[in-house]
Amino acid sequence: MDLTTTYLGLKLRNPVVPSASPLSRDVDTIRRLEDAGASAVVLYSLFEEQISLEAQELDYFLTAGTESYAEALSYFPDLESFRSEPEEYLELIRRAKEAVDIPIIASLNGVSTGGWIEYARRMEEAGADALELNIYYIPTDPELTSNDVENIYVDDVKAVKKNVNIPVAVKLGPFFTNLSNLAQRLKEAGADGLVLFNRFYQPDLDLEKLEVIPTVHLSRSEEILLPLRWIAILSARLPMSFAASSGIHTAEDVLKLVMAGADVTMMCSALLKHGPNHIHEVLKGMTEWMEKHEYESVSQMKGSMNQKSVAEPAAFERANYMKAINSYEFKL
Repeated sequence: MDLTTTYLGLKLRNPVVPSASPLSRDVDTIRRLEDAGASAVVLYSLFEEQISLEAQELDYFLTAGTESYAEALSYFPDLESFRSEPEEYLELIRRAKEAVDIPIIASLNGVSTGGWIEYARRMEEAGADALELNIYYIPTDPELTSNDVENIYVDDVKAVKKNVNIPVAVKLGPFFTNLSNLAQRLKEAGADGLVLFNRFYQPDLDLEKLEVIPTVHLSRSEEILLPLRWIAILSARLPMSFAASSGIHTAEDVLKLVMAGADVTMMCSALLKHGPNHIHEVLKGMTEWMEKHEYESVSQMKGSMNQKSVAEPAAFERANYMKAINSYEFKL
């Protein structure tokens, strides 16, 4: 059974890639992920705050609007005490490249075109095979237009691509006015691929302490539906790499997303819950399903159910909503 796939120009032995998480913080675990069958590993994210503690542009994004809410300044971690480890991150890339044979994808999480641009180049020099830009910005200024927000993403990609030669993927959230248009603009700016979607952790309220508190909830398989829909739509329109992220737990999840058009599926919560060897079980399940349904390769099924390949393309758009609502039966 041929499980090979190509992502960002890298030939991988299968479509299962551990996404950025605490699992990739040490070389021993990265080696365990490779032994379990991982075709590549995305390292945990290096945050812009860890690189540019005093960058003026970063300071703007962190403090804009907080002058009206003094307590907001105390909610954000004290940057001087923030765990700073840029050099350790570069060393991890070097050690991981020596320890394993699979591609190592570095991850940068930020928003400005400031200090993290230099580190993109340094990550390439350290041996990273590709770079994932995790651009995370929550616009709250009512004067900021959707075009202004999207320009931030496009400018970041242009700035990074000017400084590196390795392929660059952009990890996005789903909340844009026209995701198709932004995807096209990012491709024109030089992005080699898109990772859909970033799974944001939402704040909660503590009713006893009357405080805003951070929350972390692991994903569930039903969360693949959002990336499945958009990868099916975009892969039918744009010739670039697509990685699915959010809710990937089982062999069936991987198979569905590959058929929708994903080149790879990025797994996090399932590995945090079950450990690295879960990859082996997923690949085993994929192989058994493909043999049963007479598929010879991943490339044979890739994109076979994206929007241009299915009998009802409208099923990925408004028609799905109407059909779903009309098909639901309520019984007392």
